[in-house]
Amino acid sequence: MPDNDFGYTPWGKDWVRLAEPLSLTKPEPLLPRARSVARNGGVQLEIDGVHVKAAIHRGAEASVTYLELTPLPAATVRAIADHIPAGALTLGDDVHAALRAAGITLAPVLANADCSCRARNQRCLHMLATCYALALRVDQNPWLALDLQGYRMARDGEEEAVDLPAPRWTAIEALDPATFFDVPVG
Repeated sequence: MPDNDFGYTPWGKDWVRLAEPLSLTKPEPLLPRARSVARNGGVQLEIDGVHVKAAIHRGAEASVTYLELTPLPAATVRAIADHIPAGALTLGDDVHAALRAAGITLAPVLANADCSCRARNQRCLHMLATCYALALRVDQNPWLALDLQGYRMARDGEEEAVDLPAPRWTAIEALDPATFFDVPVG
């Protein structure tokens, strides 16, 4: 039976392909455990532009996984911006289909991957679990798929990043209580 917890949108499916590339010729025995770790909240993600740092706690072991994604070229960013409706707050399957029909590749490309575990293999359990956790987050918020590839960041030779609407919500941990109400402290 297929596992539909990850990659149930076309946006997330592109990210599942990091863990499950079509080029694999034999079954990957770590995939079921990696899905379980990601599904049960064992991956804590910290996202900073095209860099992802994941803390994975499994039993008595803890590992830190680092992924760096290749930023989209400036020409691709402009082509994507031409296909996203003005004022779009969410990206639906229709936008993904339109981008694919225009020949724009949205699949992420890893520039670097590293893990602190003792497996010494780029495709360790922790890296796979991080890919699944990212796919889950991208399924929930497709803008993240573009942001992780540097869609909104400024490029060399450009004055500013692509101008997009503000997100509909702000994560509570992103707020600073000392400055939120604009009241001087002390």
